[in-house]
Amino acid sequence: MKITTHAENISVLYEDNHLIAISKRVGDIVQGDKTGDTPLSDILKAYLKDKYNKPNEAFLGVVHRLDRPTTGIVLFAKTSKALARLNAMFANKEEVQKTYWALVDAPPPQAEGTLTHWLVRNEKQNKSVAHNKEVQHSKKAVLHYTVLKTLQHYYLLEIKLVTGRHHQIRAQFAAVGCHIKGDLKYGAKRSNPDGGISLHAYQLAFVHPVKKELITLTNPPHWKELT
Repeated sequence: MKITTHAENISVLYEDNHLIAISKRVGDIVQGDKTGDTPLSDILKAYLKDKYNKPNEAFLGVVHRLDRPTTGIVLFAKTSKALARLNAMFANKEEVQKTYWALVDAPPPQAEGTLTHWLVRNEKQNKSVAHNKEVQHSKKAVLHYTVLKTLQHYYLLEIKLVTGRHHQIRAQFAAVGCHIKGDLKYGAKRSNPDGGISLHAYQLAFVHPVKKELITLTNPPHWKELT
């Protein structure tokens, strides 16, 4: 999936002297990888350099990532001090609340509940497998979910992560028979036209690393199923 992104296409949700948060699109990569495609981190550095007429390259720190086919809020640090503090906060899951929305093809076990699995990551396939009990090389994965709405063909879920594992939401819901729309890798029957999946980082809440005030960013998805 090769997508060229330019600074003028960046959708900024929040910016101050220390932070910048954007709305990631399908196909954008947060940080450079083996594909060689230009990552958002480089695009944002160019955006900041141009916006503030900086003579040298702008500082930009990657705080967290979203899978390439996923959309929604991504936060970056504009100073080394903010980056160090945010890294510590994101490592301590209790200090940051990530909320996702997803469209799935079947109802989960209950209208709201908690999923607990042990995930084993397969590096070669770039995929995680969810197990109902602890197995060798597994990591515990926990999330809370609520069914927000029943649509014509899908169910809209709100998901709050307790842990942050590789492909956690995708693997855990696939394990209970709820496949995310468009997610062929985890069992969806057909792809989305744009090649993405209907998993969206809807809200991010955290304490500002410098100002020490609560920041809550919200970014609803633009899914035709919700209109």
